[in-house]
Amino acid sequence: MRYILSHDIGTSSDKAVLVGFDGRIIDTAQESYPTYYPYPAWAEQDPADYWNAVCKTSKRIIEKTGISPSDIKGVVFSTQAQGIIPVDKDGNTLYNNITWVDGRAEKQAQGIMKKLGGKKLFTLIAGTPIMGKDCIAKIVWLKQERPDIYNHTEHILDVNAFLKFKCTGVKVFERSGASSYGLDLKKKEWLSVLSLTGVDMKKLPPLVNSTDKVGDGLTAKAAEETGLVAGTPVFGGCDDVQSAAVGAGMSGDGDVHIYLGTSAWVAATSKTATKFMHGAAAIQSANPKMNLIAGITEAAGSNIQWICDQFFRHEKESLGEGIYAYMDEVIKDIPPGSDYLICTPWMLGERCPISSTTARATLFNISPNHTREHLMRAVYEGIAFNLRWILENFKNDYGFSCKNFRIIGGGALDKEWMKIIADVTGTEFDVVENPRNAGALGAAIVALIGLNELPGFEAARNFVKISATYRPDPKNAAIYDELFVIYKRLFNDLDDTYKLANSKRFS
Repeated sequence: MRYILSHDIGTSSDKAVLVGFDGRIIDTAQESYPTYYPYPAWAEQDPADYWNAVCKTSKRIIEKTGISPSDIKGVVFSTQAQGIIPVDKDGNTLYNNITWVDGRAEKQAQGIMKKLGGKKLFTLIAGTPIMGKDCIAKIVWLKQERPDIYNHTEHILDVNAFLKFKCTGVKVFERSGASSYGLDLKKKEWLSVLSLTGVDMKKLPPLVNSTDKVGDGLTAKAAEETGLVAGTPVFGGCDDVQSAAVGAGMSGDGDVHIYLGTSAWVAATSKTATKFMHGAAAIQSANPKMNLIAGITEAAGSNIQWICDQFFRHEKESLGEGIYAYMDEVIKDIPPGSDYLICTPWMLGERCPISSTTARATLFNISPNHTREHLMRAVYEGIAFNLRWILENFKNDYGFSCKNFRIIGGGALDKEWMKIIADVTGTEFDVVENPRNAGALGAAIVALIGLNELPGFEAARNFVKISATYRPDPKNAAIYDELFVIYKRLFNDLDDTYKLANSKRFS
């Protein structure tokens, strides 16, 4: 047998997935790492933790399966996007990864827009205002607030580039990751206007495609640390949204998929769409010939985890992992719409369908008859409302049909949540088989294309099987239509209040 070792580097852990050349998932190994929150709105991780996790999970996969390391014919990474990791000329990491949920650079974002003609003109040209969570704003933050680090930085890497560097000793940036910084989607090169923000373009590494082999493969040092064979090919890989599209089998023009994990997103593959609209970003797909419209919602499963930890703590102690099945059972007794209790899931601010670093989760319309079970269902519904809002924008802004999409990620295993999403969105959709590993499978497909084992990205559909189909219940349409109107008004009504409450303390 021949295999690809695909690493899915998420917000909280690395999952190593061993994939056969026939697309079968053979085994997995997982290693967690922490996130640090030194100040409000900051979120950092130690890049060394990523590499340590990769080394541990790689060795664990080999031990668990008993395969020969020489049977692994490629290594590839699907990673969390928008990391900022400064590295010096000797390859030393100079600062923690400023992660994608970090919102420290609001002042710099406003400064960039002012410098380039003001927010209105910037939005007119770029399609969306820049915010404190965006990569370029955070690089400018590094330049202004930590010049001691910025001035000693040879290259700024994202998580994928950092791990490729640890594997090969070569500093390159894959194009799908680069599009989170600023990529010319027509020329497929770094966006030249980035230099106007004050960022030194020499600090952005050379670009490669997702399917490109990087350097001479694993170095002897990397091979020793991972338990693999020196020279094993390492591929460009891609960010998690892009690999998910491939792993969902939704890489054709107009195909839509939804990911539900700690965070969530709605993404649509497109040949022609290049606009940033209503918080959705036009980014490079893993396929160099395609773009991807991605609407990222910062907190999805993390909201459910919070409810579980804070309101179902005692049941969790006795039930363990069975707690989620228990919560699914108890919310069946709560009517659709949770008796008009509405929850907005913006615990970490939001990117899409609204862009805000100051918004936070809100419970609206609490009354004496509401229970913790109402709260639980309202959280499920609130995330579904967010997804519906993004889908609605995709239809209006880009003309995507948003019908018969697919859902991947761990959240897809929650049957009650899937029923709620079908009812709230009013749309039929499929859940893929083994949805937790769709991103890793997508990255493995990228490597197989790079090895010429697959003819191209259109072959992804042949690797993906459907495990379930969900259809909306027409009886619930009226209540969800009514509450959706209220849900959308909440942000507009509270936006100024969120800013009043949080602007100063998040600055």
